[in-house]
Amino acid sequence: MIKMTGRGALENPTGRFEKIEVVSDPEWALPDGVPTVFLKDNTQEIVATNDSPDVGFDASVNPYRGCEHGCIYCFARPTHEYLGMSCGLDFESKILVKMEAPALLRKKLSSKSWKPQVVLMSGVTDCYQPIERKLKLTRQCLEVLAEFRNPVGIITKNHLITRDMDVLQELARFKGVRVIISLTTLDESLRHVMEPRASTPQLRLEAIQKLSAAGVPVGVMMGPIIPGLTDHEIDAVLKNAAAAGAKFAHYTVLRLPYGVKDLFQTWLQTHYPDRKNKVLNHLRDMRDGKLNNPEFGRRMRGEGEYAEVISQLFTLSKKRHGLDKSDVSLSIKSFRCPGEGKQLSLL
Repeated sequence: MIKMTGRGALENPTGRFEKIEVVSDPEWALPDGVPTVFLKDNTQEIVATNDSPDVGFDASVNPYRGCEHGCIYCFARPTHEYLGMSCGLDFESKILVKMEAPALLRKKLSSKSWKPQVVLMSGVTDCYQPIERKLKLTRQCLEVLAEFRNPVGIITKNHLITRDMDVLQELARFKGVRVIISLTTLDESLRHVMEPRASTPQLRLEAIQKLSAAGVPVGVMMGPIIPGLTDHEIDAVLKNAAAAGAKFAHYTVLRLPYGVKDLFQTWLQTHYPDRKNKVLNHLRDMRDGKLNNPEFGRRMRGEGEYAEVISQLFTLSKKRHGLDKSDVSLSIKSFRCPGEGKQLSLL
């Protein structure tokens, strides 16, 4: 199997909804370097809602579907199968772009049916993936949110968020923003093959430092923690994040829905064959003997003895480095519809 240049997935399996499977000639091989293709997404609804009790938000916005960061563990990979594509290389090389996202968001916030609430950006794929540098759709969406003073939470692995410091500072003036930088490892060699097109660990720490210095509330997410591969870094990650200016910390444990479990096992065998069995056995111990458990309340953290070890270590490390304070609360008090001259009052 050829190692893809700048890609996380090493294969492109048939989607679980497809009735036809394309079988390649044994002599055929994928090129070393799969180009990224951007496709127009003509969606007419930009705010997605969910009722999952363990995700911490009800509404989310993202101008992109699929993610060029290519994180091998990404639980969002199977969403590409709803589009008739693969959760493998397709997910990170065929990116759907919602060019009308800012206009759609403005329309939504202006509607009488909109109830001001915290909106999350990057609830699924990263809103600051590489193409954002050119298209600036995330920035335009943040400008709309700032104009309406609707609070937003942002999760990203990309230093590019610092480009939009002016908008983030404006949002922060009325308790309208909190940022979480996802930092899974401090090991650049691991990051390089695990999250091939995301920012380096050092750049993510620099992003935390810049955001904190600018007065933008920022924390760190170690998500996911991979037992047997990154769990030994918990204290070091939190120590460095706190030193950079993070004020709070969260974590999730690796989960492998649908085809992600096969992609991840292939990746382990290719890059870390000596740790493969250790990682998979720990996961099975935390997931009732399986590699994934989708049940609410159990899917994010796992359960059992090893899950408890991770939980206790993370809790102790948070306290040691001053990250055990409550997360930043956001407010809808300042919400307004531009031009109407009125603000929303909390009951």
